[in-house]
Amino acid sequence: MNKGATQIVRYILGLSWIYQGFFPKLLTIAPLERQLTATMGFSVETSTLITRGAGISEIIFGVLLIAFYQNKTIHLLNIAVLLGLLVYVAFMMPVLLIEAFNPVTTNLALIGLSVVLLSDIDRHVKH
Repeated sequence: MNKGATQIVRYILGLSWIYQGFFPKLLTIAPLERQLTATMGFSVETSTLITRGAGISEIIFGVLLIAFYQNKTIHLLNIAVLLGLLVYVAFMMPVLLIEAFNPVTTNLALIGLSVVLLSDIDRHVKH
């Protein structure tokens, strides 16, 4: 893959995590985020702390994805986390899987981008 395309994929991945951490979890807590943490049975206060902590973690992970985009481990972790989140939603709030811009379409797209960068990393290692 050419360097320009690699950079586009790199920033789409990282900025997606940063966006999802900041806007629906830190700037304001989106109603859907409240519903997802409520499925775990936590109080409103605890759910807020969990959601805010998740937002901070997602921002850090997004920055790490941008900084270490040539690291295989970060992409494998990205794939595992996105699959884990998808399974969580499937069990806890399956109705979300058929909504517009659902976790299936967004998570699979981000997983696909990590797979593309993984193949690019492998190709550069072989040369």
